[in-house]
Amino acid sequence: MQRLPISVAIIAGAEAARIGRALASVKEWASEIIVVLNEDVADGTEEIATQHGAKVFRETWKGHIAQKNSASDKASQPWIFGLDCDEEVSPQLRDEIARVMGDSNQTSKFSAFEFARCTILAGRWIRHGDWYPDRQRRLWKKGKARWGGIDPHDKLQIEGAIGRLSGELLHRTAESFDQLVVKTQIYAETFAIQYEQRGRRVGFGDLLIRPPWRFFRGYFLRLGFLDGWQGLSVAWMGAFYTWMRYAKAIERQQNLTGPPK
Repeated sequence: MQRLPISVAIIAGAEAARIGRALASVKEWASEIIVVLNEDVADGTEEIATQHGAKVFRETWKGHIAQKNSASDKASQPWIFGLDCDEEVSPQLRDEIARVMGDSNQTSKFSAFEFARCTILAGRWIRHGDWYPDRQRRLWKKGKARWGGIDPHDKLQIEGAIGRLSGELLHRTAESFDQLVVKTQIYAETFAIQYEQRGRRVGFGDLLIRPPWRFFRGYFLRLGFLDGWQGLSVAWMGAFYTWMRYAKAIERQQNLTGPPK
């Protein structure tokens, strides 16, 4: 396949177990692969990245947003594709990107492109509920976008029109439910800290209403039940995450006010 005018930008920690799959999905068609690797990583991630033709840069961890901007700033191609270590580009998305890159009308009209991300859980690709289509804006014209948002939830801020592709980005977010629970705890703690920093308050009503609504929305309104027991698990995990983040926010509020007098 002819190489496309695209630099793939990846940030990584100790990802020797996963980064190979991500790199294999892009190495045959991307003109350049940039990997910004945490300076303290010693699990073989760098060697795997080099074997797949990536340019590796060792840097101190600066947070998701700053690290991703550092990776994209190193790109030399006119288009950039942001990829995570637990993702891979499907053949359908790859072929569609190739068609777009060969269409001057598309590349001149749009500053970026978005597409669905499909996540696998316990052997099943989830195509309903809160996890799908989970649209991601990951392909953009150099100089037309920057990563923003609030760590660790980065968001690509784009200048110009956004096109939509039908191919999917494949996502292997966790190998087990234990890993999902760990991620849930980390994200919930981050949510609570951010709420505190913004001066926002959480009450009993948030705990009472938000978790069941999250389950109802994901499982019934967004047809999560069509994904079998995995879909049910996704809906319950969403409700649990919602409960945990507001519970942690209340916990922090109470710790700030101190014990009752």
